[in-house]
Amino acid sequence: MDNTVLGILAHVDAGKTTLSEALLYSAGQLRSLGRVDHQSSFLDTDALERERGITIFSKQAIFPLGGRQITLLDTPGHVDFSAEMERALQVMDCALLVVSGTDGVQSHTRTLWRLLERYGVPTVLFVNKMDLPNRGRENLMAELQSVLSGQCVDFSGPRDDSFWESVALCDEDLLAQYLNKGSLSSDVIPHLIAQRRLFPCWFGSALKLEGVEELLRGLERYAPRPVRPAEFGAKVYKIARDAQGVRLTYLKVTGGSLRVKSLLTNRRPGLREDQVWEEKADQIRIYSGARFQTAEEVPAGTVCAVAGLSYTRPGQGLGSAWASEPPVLEPVLTYQVLLPEGCDVHGALGRLRLLEEEDPQLHIAWNEQLREIHIQLMGEVQMEILRRLIADRFGL
Repeated sequence: MDNTVLGILAHVDAGKTTLSEALLYSAGQLRSLGRVDHQSSFLDTDALERERGITIFSKQAIFPLGGRQITLLDTPGHVDFSAEMERALQVMDCALLVVSGTDGVQSHTRTLWRLLERYGVPTVLFVNKMDLPNRGRENLMAELQSVLSGQCVDFSGPRDDSFWESVALCDEDLLAQYLNKGSLSSDVIPHLIAQRRLFPCWFGSALKLEGVEELLRGLERYAPRPVRPAEFGAKVYKIARDAQGVRLTYLKVTGGSLRVKSLLTNRRPGLREDQVWEEKADQIRIYSGARFQTAEEVPAGTVCAVAGLSYTRPGQGLGSAWASEPPVLEPVLTYQVLLPEGCDVHGALGRLRLLEEEDPQLHIAWNEQLREIHIQLMGEVQMEILRRLIADRFGL
C-alpha cells in the first residue's frame, strides 16, 4: 500500500483541528466527532492543548484512502509555535492548507504559503466555515488567486468548460493542447499538483461535514504519489519524550525500509570521526493520536517514532537522505531564565537542554559574563506554555 504524508496547516482559528476530526470521522477512523471547545479532539492529546484549545505539538493519525495509507500530520496554527510547524514541512508529501471563509487569507496564511513554496510541498486548499456569514465563494476564490497564486482552481464545482480552461491556464503546453483539442484528460491534474503548478481548492464546513467527502475523494484521486528510492534514507523532524521519559526520534523513511535493531548512523563524507555516531533502533512506534503500535519493519513513506537513539536532531538526514536547510522562522525575543532561590544553575541548565533538543529554536545559552541563562522565544503564549512544561516536567 502506498504511504502518503499529508500535512495540515492553517492560521490559528481557521478550523484546522476540526477539519482533521472531520477527515478521520469521514474515513471511518473515529466513531464520533471530537471538538476543540469540548476538549475531546482526537489529535490534541496533550493536557495543555486541551486546556488552551490550540495545537502546540505536531501529531499524526493514520487512515486508509482508496489504495493508499494516509498519514495525517497535524501542525500548530498559532504563530508562537510555527517552528514546530516548519519542522514538519520537511517530511510532507502534500499539504492541506485551511483558510477561514469568514476571515479569508490572513497574515500567517501568507507566511505558510511562502514556506510551502520554499520546501516545494504540493498543496491543496480547503476554505472552511462556509456555513457562517462570509464574503461569498467567488470573492474568496478571487482573493486566493490574487494573494496566493493565480493557479488556485475551484474544484468544488462542476467539471465544465470553465473548469478545464482554468486547469489549462496553469501550463502553457496544456493550454495549447486545450485550444487545439478542446479537452484535457484528468490524468494531467496529479502531475500539475505534484509540480506545484496547480492548487485545487475545495469549500465547505468541517464542523457540519460539508464538503469533507468531496475533499477526501479529491485527495484520493489527485494527491501526489511520490516515487521512493530503494536505498534506505530517513529524515528526522522531531525529538520528543513519552510519559516514561523515553527519548523518541520522529522520522520519515524516505527510501528503502527500516527494521528494528537496524544500525543507524550520521556518517557522511567529510565528517570527522569524533563527530560520527552509530546506534541501533531499539523500537519502532507508529502513532495515531495518543496511541501507538510497534512494528518490526516499516517501508518508505512511513512516519514513525524510533526509540534508542541519543544523538539525532531535527532536520538531520540519515542514509541517503540529506539534512534540511536551516529553518526560516527564528525567534526574535530573548528572555532571562529566573531560577528559584538556591536552585543549582548548572543542573537546571542541563534540564533545559532536554527541551532544546525537542525545540532547537529555543537557543538556550549560558552567559558566563552575566552568569545568566538566556532563552529565545516567539512570544508570550510560548513563554506561558514553556513555564508550565518546566514546572510539570522538572518541578521548577
